[in-house]
Amino acid sequence: IMRTYRILSACGTGIATSTVASETCKRLLAERGIPSVEISECKALEVVGRAEIFNPDVIIHTAEIPVTELKEYKTYRTLEFITGFGAEEKADEIADYLKSLE
Repeated sequence: IMRTYRILSACGTGIATSTVASETCKRLLAERGIPSVEISECKALEVVGRAEIFNPDVIIHTAEIPVTELKEYKTYRTLEFITGFGAEEKADEIADYLKSLE
């Protein structure tokens, strides 16, 4: 049984871009053999508190987040999932990392 990976998606407002990034991330990871992903979305300001509760495998973000406060988490800046440029490569990177956790 393949595990479900938890991804926290943070953006400036916690609405539009995190949703786009989440959907793109989910689709690209599924194409890379990771079909089971649970994504929680939040505002950049909430990311530290949310990470402690949600305990994600990775955090993707389209806005600046306090990465120094999130040292125990693997974080990826994923503007590529919004623009489309470099999205495949970024998804490869995240998929490889998730697969290394198994």
